[in-house]
Amino acid sequence: MRRRPCLAAAAGLLVSGCGLTSGSPMADDVRPGSVGRGEPLRGASLTVTSKSFTEGLILGAIMGIALETAGAEVLDRTGIQGSIGSREAVRKGDADAGYEYTGTAWITYLGHSKPLTDPRAQWEAVRKADAANGLAWLRPSSLNNTYALAMNRQNAKKYGTKTLSDVAKLAKSDPGAVKLCVEVEFANRADGLPGMQKAYGMKLPARNVTQMDTGIIYTQTSKGSCPYGEVFTTDGRIESMNLAVMADDRKFFPNYNAAPMINAKTLKRWPAIADVLDPVTAKLDNTVARTLNAKVDVEGEDPHQVALEWLVEEGLVRKG
Repeated sequence: MRRRPCLAAAAGLLVSGCGLTSGSPMADDVRPGSVGRGEPLRGASLTVTSKSFTEGLILGAIMGIALETAGAEVLDRTGIQGSIGSREAVRKGDADAGYEYTGTAWITYLGHSKPLTDPRAQWEAVRKADAANGLAWLRPSSLNNTYALAMNRQNAKKYGTKTLSDVAKLAKSDPGAVKLCVEVEFANRADGLPGMQKAYGMKLPARNVTQMDTGIIYTQTSKGSCPYGEVFTTDGRIESMNLAVMADDRKFFPNYNAAPMINAKTLKRWPAIADVLDPVTAKLDNTVARTLNAKVDVEGEDPHQVALEWLVEEGLVRKG
């Protein structure tokens, strides 16, 4: 998913080792809606990249179509495996832009151990730090793809927990009730299970924590076999499986707000990129993300088509 690095890039190999070996021109029949008027990017040739999971593909398509509408010729190089590959492509100039997550940049790329609890402050800190790396960050969205615990509605009614503080209280009063299904990564990350337990005063015995793959966590949580499952807050399966998400009332989990990450030289040459993308990014939130992700992961629709339809529905672009 979004936090796992591409080993080839980490080892210093060419970005092509992470999948940036080919691309195809975007050829959507679109024209300006509320963005792109006057085609301020006419004459620009821009390459858009993204990570390979569903949300990354959708965000990459949203960005590319918006830039197309503003007159740019856009090369689609979305879908790079891992996290570092897409970032390195933008940093080195092999790609011009892509959506990235503030928490990922701060912790994974910039090497900080403690996230900032205020989302705006987190974005500001990333923006300032990455300027030295030749990367410019545009305004962030409220879309926050971070960790959470969720349960099915039957268990939510049974145990009555709505927040992680409630879960911590339940773990003390009824230790056997709080059983978690989590990914291996979450089980071992400082910003995952160990840190969450420390922040909320939980002391779960090892037998109460089962590690499994992401997809299985969702299905087992939906069935109730896992009373509490680790989820990502913008995953479309939360709504499709009617899961109840526990609020992070102490704001422990890092902010992973999506924001456009642009090669600084590209932005200097084409400053109108910000004017095109800012209003698009402003409309992205967790509800939008869950809905669009579900169209792909649950209904089987194409990420690019899902992105195009959303842009049209929002009046941001119009079909030609």
